[in-house]
Amino acid sequence: MSGRANLLIPVENQVRELDARLLLACIAARRKISSIIGPKRDVESGIASFPKSIFLSKSLRIGKRRFFPISRKLGHKIVAWDEEALVHLPPETYFSRRLSAIGMHYVSHMFAWGEDNAELWRQYPDLPAGMPVHVTGNPRGDLLRPEIRVFYQKDAEKIRNTYGDFILINTNFNHVNAFYPAQNLFQPVKEPGEKARFGQAARGMTREYAEGLRDHKQAVFRDFQQLIPALEKAFPEHTIVVRPHPTESQEIYREIAAQCERVQVTNEGNVVPWLIATKAVIHNGCTTGVEAYFMDLPAISYRATVNDYYDYGFYQLPNRLSYQCFDFEELREILEKILVGEIGVAGGEEREALANHHLAAKDGPLACERIVDVLQTMVDNTSQMDKPSFRDLLEGHFEAAIRRVGRSFAPYLPGSHKSPKFERHRYPEISIEELRLRIAKFHRALSDNGELHVDQIGKRLFRISA
Repeated sequence: MSGRANLLIPVENQVRELDARLLLACIAARRKISSIIGPKRDVESGIASFPKSIFLSKSLRIGKRRFFPISRKLGHKIVAWDEEALVHLPPETYFSRRLSAIGMHYVSHMFAWGEDNAELWRQYPDLPAGMPVHVTGNPRGDLLRPEIRVFYQKDAEKIRNTYGDFILINTNFNHVNAFYPAQNLFQPVKEPGEKARFGQAARGMTREYAEGLRDHKQAVFRDFQQLIPALEKAFPEHTIVVRPHPTESQEIYREIAAQCERVQVTNEGNVVPWLIATKAVIHNGCTTGVEAYFMDLPAISYRATVNDYYDYGFYQLPNRLSYQCFDFEELREILEKILVGEIGVAGGEEREALANHHLAAKDGPLACERIVDVLQTMVDNTSQMDKPSFRDLLEGHFEAAIRRVGRSFAPYLPGSHKSPKFERHRYPEISIEELRLRIAKFHRALSDNGELHVDQIGKRLFRISA
């Protein structure tokens, strides 16, 4: 691949992440910083073929301890945020699950969702001395701001025309209802009496914590399975739309929908237009509860099963920013008031202070602009983009090739969570025309008259530049 790219932007989950990354790429392009964007697997596999760039990592997990050194040997710089640090695990569990002391030493800058995220990172015993932690907010937060939400107005209108008046249920049971069973907290038991082995979701947790979280999430999952048909019966003039977490299996929800008349199951598109189109969202500990709050949309946390150890150690933010209902009758009463306009978003100074502590860039410069400010200094400062030695380059190319070959076989191993089927689920094919359309809409939302170019440079890789 030829040409100059300053920024490498991997996208793991298209539905949740792509639009926010495109917004970042648009703003970077306005500063003459070009980007290469595409599926995380493709960007990482092609790391040796890209010009010297800044790699934007969405996490600091232990797996990065292998990839980051290769990237640095090839002359790339690494900056990072943690996609899961807005609604996060308790510190000790979070540290063991989401942070790699080895990988972090290869990172030049870290971008925090808000002060809570920054404070969390600063507590980490292995945080490298002098590591710049920038409280910028996150590009996903930008999508919630009124001036950017116009990007989704037509999508929201289409949703309203399709579903009419609807109640949105967002689920987050990927710990116990994953797309592949091996991705759950625990893998399925093969023999009676066999001790269940850790699944992917339990990595970094103690067995005691993982077992307790599993039991709690399974109980809440059962509550929601009962909630869906009950809501349909209680609100006959509304459709019930269920949006499972992007890495959840949809099978159980489709089975429930098949027994109902007005229940729809979909994971189509970004959640923002769905939040614009609905009058209320129901969840339990889901990030959607936070997003709804910042969009002035009433959210209800349905807590028919309560475990404060997990609910307030892990899920406190979305729950506290919502109306909390502890049985179906309480939920029905609150929802009725919302639907007739008697009450709006859950308010109060305590909620506002909590929200402000967790998410920066609610006004003023966008989070994307604040992040690009830092990236600009790196691009302009050649000392931060040192030329690697010949030996490092040689080792980097060799190690990248070995890693690429290994990853090409991994999806076909028995029980792999990296199967082509799951990859298509997380990142469906997208055309250059669709990308150009999305970027043009962001361009209009930003009131920018400049011209941006989108070029396809690989099967699923695109360059965005001014």
